[in-house]
Amino acid sequence: MTHPPVPLGTFPTPLEPAPRLGAALGLGPEDLWVKRDDLTGLGGGGNKIRKLEWTVGAALAQGADTLVTTGAAQSNHARLTAAAAARLGLAVVLVLRGSPGASRSGNLALDGLFGARLAWAGEVDQAGLDAAAAEVCDRLRADGRRPALIPFGGSGTLGARGYVRCGEELRAQLPESRTAVVALGSGGTMAGLVAALGTDRVLGVDVGALPDPAAAVVAFAAPLTSREVTAERLRVRRDQVGAGYATLTEPVTEALRLAARTEGIVLDPTYAGRALAGLAAAVRDGDVRPGEKTVFVHTGGLPGLFGHAAAVTAAEEGAGVY
Repeated sequence: MTHPPVPLGTFPTPLEPAPRLGAALGLGPEDLWVKRDDLTGLGGGGNKIRKLEWTVGAALAQGADTLVTTGAAQSNHARLTAAAAARLGLAVVLVLRGSPGASRSGNLALDGLFGARLAWAGEVDQAGLDAAAAEVCDRLRADGRRPALIPFGGSGTLGARGYVRCGEELRAQLPESRTAVVALGSGGTMAGLVAALGTDRVLGVDVGALPDPAAAVVAFAAPLTSREVTAERLRVRRDQVGAGYATLTEPVTEALRLAARTEGIVLDPTYAGRALAGLAAAVRDGDVRPGEKTVFVHTGGLPGLFGHAAAVTAAEEGAGVY
């Protein structure tokens, strides 16, 4: 049974023209638009709000009093889960990869502000992180709590319903759009867009969060659409991962500067920054062409910029001296 979503965000989010950024990428002045899902409202905004409306709605319907979720230390999803819990009067435990003390900035600062409790899992793989979260849920139940485990990245068929709604917004706002470009992390955001728009109209840029993100997109999207969704049909770029999920590459650094200096839009270095670097590469190799309407889906993540030491250094070094 699918429970109704709980309202958490401000929708529809704006769709804004980006003529200077489009021209800098090699597109026409009316070709590029930005879907501002960084402006979803709650907790600093970002794409995870759309998913949390569904996953937290299900948790409330099941009588949960505590939300538990997993992520990297600078997880945007963890930050917004904490914000959702604060708004709804729930407790929250964030099970994070790594160890305490390496950083207290960025999303971690907001986690604390929202009142989250942190459980550090150490340097584990996804299976280890899942096991740590299951242990936390067991301990909470032993203490008389009613925990609900929100999936990694908020992603799954249920959370992806939030991005079906986003795809519907895009169809209404710019019916003639040819390609929606989005970061591909845990898979739910791209899955919802694919279910709403079709495999040929969505380009996902892999950020390195999963070893096989295309498989996740297929699994999440297929139950939501009558269209055929296979890995072979998906448009996925895997050329922006670099040395790994947490690293900063030169194309991403350039993408951050380009968006900021042409449109005054700030991207994060892990998701939206990689997505724009992937869009730039797609224009260069002809996968995205001038004369076609292209939508860049800005998934938010600004706090993560301040928790990424290399990105902060690169940004500070970009300032000139007068």
